Amino acid sequence: MKEEKALVIETLREWVKSSPYLIVLDYTGMKVAEFSELRGRLRKVGAVVKVVKNTLFKRAMGAADLTGLDKDLAGQTAIVAGGKDAPAAAKVIKTFKAEFTRPILRSGVMDGKILGSSELIMLADLPSMEVLRGRLLGALSAPAATLVRLLAEPGVRLARVVRTKADSVPAGGA
Repeated sequence: MKEEKALVIETLREWVKSSPYLIVLDYTGMKVAEFSELRGRLRKVGAVVKVVKNTLFKRAMGAADLTGLDKDLAGQTAIVAGGKDAPAAAKVIKTFKAEFTRPILRSGVMDGKILGSSELIMLADLPSMEVLRGRLLGALSAPAATLVRLLAEPGVRLARVVRTKADSVPAGGA
């Protein structure tokens, strides 16, 4: 039994280290079907939710230097972790909670910083990664587009003058 616990702790430790974020949930009162639905929605955004035993997760966190989450590990705890898009996972949890009133956001970790539930809600309100990339690309390309228009303007003006002159000359005349 001791070896099994050590294996579980090591697995949790590796899982925590491999994810750039963690979100701690209280899933008390959720039905199995609801939890399965949450799991499926999180999977679509590259996140995974795992039910953990608090004592084993505390040991795994202690080894991973995430000791600030200890106070939030009580009752029925589930941990969400995954790929690089933490706002997407937080958004899924926020919308799911709006539909089903559960789970409760307790806290989280992102880039080694402990986040409270209010900070996780702010994270959920951020635009998606695709939208942010689009805005960045637009901001970067706007000066270049303006420069191209300014450089092309003298040629465009000359073309307009020539066209106006050509349109004003009668057909067959010089």
